[in-house]
Amino acid sequence: MNRRQRHKMIPSTWIIAIKQTEARKYYALYAIDWKRGGRLSWEGWNNLADLLQFHIPIKRKAGGTKSTTQPAAKIAKKALYLYLDETQYGELEQLFYQPFSKKKWTVFIHEHANNNM
Repeated sequence: MNRRQRHKMIPSTWIIAIKQTEARKYYALYAIDWKRGGRLSWEGWNNLADLLQFHIPIKRKAGGTKSTTQPAAKIAKKALYLYLDETQYGELEQLFYQPFSKKKWTVFIHEHANNNM
């Protein structure tokens, strides 16, 4: 693997986190690159239709200026869906901003994974 490939983020796991509050649902999209320990997130949708219309920017080269987009609807087919309450969503946010730990992520995902929409 050359230097450019080592620095390039290639997400292998996509997570759609759905936070259920009393009044509404809140959607966030997370990407995890297990090999390089990279994480990306996009947040701020109140319904799934808006999330699915979002085009995810993906860099062609590490450190490059050009990027392509991929529709979130394409990713939603293979994404893990996590239905979380306020405290569980807070745990996810903490986990996202801590140093990358594959063990902590896999434990969290196995505890909260639910692929039934």
